[in-house]
Amino acid sequence: METIKLTARTSAAIHVERGGSLQVINTHGSQVVDTWAVLQSDPVHGLSMEHTRAIHGRVHVRVGDVLFDDRRQPLLAMTEDTSPGIHDTLIPACSAARYRELGYEGEHDNCSTNYGLALTSVGLSVPARTPSPLNLFMNVPVDAEGHFTFAAPVSRPGDSVLLEALEDVVIILSACPQDMAPVNGESQEPQDAEVRVHDPSERAHWTKS
Repeated sequence: METIKLTARTSAAIHVERGGSLQVINTHGSQVVDTWAVLQSDPVHGLSMEHTRAIHGRVHVRVGDVLFDDRRQPLLAMTEDTSPGIHDTLIPACSAARYRELGYEGEHDNCSTNYGLALTSVGLSVPARTPSPLNLFMNVPVDAEGHFTFAAPVSRPGDSVLLEALEDVVIILSACPQDMAPVNGESQEPQDAEVRVHDPSERAHWTKS
């Protein structure tokens, strides 16, 4: 088992064989990590937040939950979570368009671009549309009327989530670059995270966005 730094604003693609696990550690407590997974054998199919929400009937994932792909097939399972358990399944990956909406001029690091870079790093094609990620540690409170806000994470330094691969998958991670909203804490400063792969056959490919 090796611990590897996921540098702030960058992405990674990691092969995890069936039965292996990937642990995402929130080193500083305030970093959101956008998370995707695709099948190694057929990468057009991957983790689907829409189908996972529909199957569980709620917007949050919990320890013991299976996470499903776009064909409603089991892909990952959340087997451990030392954080308060607040993770988002509603919000799409940030993109260049999102930062333009927020008033940023020029190029800005973003999770949609990071997703494509990570796929390319392991020889996979980039889809025309970035699928919605599982936003680990992201805090998006929803009120009784269905309105939501972007709030600082409630996770603490060292909190972690363990995801078990139920198929041979490529897991893609992006240390979210959001610095124009409190998504990554009140300081709005993206930070590093850590990743551990609990699988002796793992092959990790890292790319800076």
